[in-house]
Amino acid sequence: MLAANLISYAVPPLRASDSGEKALNWMSDFHVRHLPIVEDRQLLGILSEDELLNFNAPEESILENEPILLHKSVEPGQHLFEVMKLIVDTNLTVVPVLDQEQNYLGLITLENLLRHFAETGAISHPGGMLLVRMPARDYSLAEIARLIETENCKVLSCFISSAPTDAHLELTLKLNRQDLKHVVATLERFGYEVESFYESEYLDDLRDRYEGLMRYLNM
Repeated sequence: MLAANLISYAVPPLRASDSGEKALNWMSDFHVRHLPIVEDRQLLGILSEDELLNFNAPEESILENEPILLHKSVEPGQHLFEVMKLIVDTNLTVVPVLDQEQNYLGLITLENLLRHFAETGAISHPGGMLLVRMPARDYSLAEIARLIETENCKVLSCFISSAPTDAHLELTLKLNRQDLKHVVATLERFGYEVESFYESEYLDDLRDRYEGLMRYLNM
């Protein structure tokens, strides 16, 4: 789950001497909207498609067009979630990976990140999902997991969502069984509000959406 495990070498970096036309063609070929510019293993910055489309002379080099470059990167030891947060915050489609000496190692694409997340998260494992809503002050994953395990069921993954001003939070749980009626009854008996209960149809829909996204990215 570290950035080092997500590096893709299939998408090459640009050089400052490359033309804007070449950069646009590469973005089209690799289905990305950003590409890093690297010289002698040093990251000069990330070139965006929007900047490219504003080039006055796309047939000339990137350097001659003087684009505004983004300066974002991650280190090999950073966690998958940190990479995801950077992508969400910046809308990047690729994230360069630099070592401690700031040498360019490769990049992480949004497609690879989504595929890795799907393969290691809730989508690829058989089981069921449920959504539990509770006051934030009452949240205890250890207690919820203990109640679930009393029904011979295990938590495979979980996600917490809540608005900063909301006193409640929603906990989405992926469990290793599809029939979760007894789990739901146990949680409700202990005062938890199970707002939604998803069985295999939810996972099928989630897989369909993921596969559709992958097909779109590979167009």
